[in-house]
Amino acid sequence: MKLNSPLFDRIRVKPAEDRQPRRSLQGCQWPGCAAEGTHKAPKGRHQEGQYWHYCLDHVKAYNQSYNYFAGMTDDAVYAYQKDALTGHRPTWKMGAKGDGQPGSGRNGAPDPDGMRDPFGFTAEMGGAFRADRPELDGRIVRTTERRALEVMGLEMSAEPAEIKARYKALVKLHHPDANGGDRSSEDRLRSVIQAYNSLKQAGFC
Repeated sequence: MKLNSPLFDRIRVKPAEDRQPRRSLQGCQWPGCAAEGTHKAPKGRHQEGQYWHYCLDHVKAYNQSYNYFAGMTDDAVYAYQKDALTGHRPTWKMGAKGDGQPGSGRNGAPDPDGMRDPFGFTAEMGGAFRADRPELDGRIVRTTERRALEVMGLEMSAEPAEIKARYKALVKLHHPDANGGDRSSEDRLRSVIQAYNSLKQAGFC
């Protein structure tokens, strides 16, 4: 057996426990304790990310008496807990506009609910919010009808006569016969016809 073989140079043997490098630990920071500080304990509010180093016995004693909210009033604790629900990020009430004012009702009148539901989504899901659509006689404007109105360039408050008039105008505008046989807007004509049929089936016109 050749002891000077290059294969022996590649063998690595785990050192004995007494020869392993020992991780240096600072001492326990509990007054009068000479043990090693093997456990970390948070220093407290306004010192996030900072820790005390205690031995096992003293970290147990510290944790038993630790109170993050020490020195805070009950109102301050409640406000902190409430903000914690949103990760301490700013929030706004539903229905608030960019200026922070609650949503307004029709013709600028204040909305008594503080929220508008113009498409009746919450009503579809059994919600209690009212659909702000008296022009439609209490009917819910579903996604299909809403998109159909958008295709025709109409507002949600469009009356049946207005829908029919817009349909006729769009058909005349995009029909190939009105464009000298040009079929470039034929797809647009199909979408208008489909949108009008959807509104007609839903009873909008």
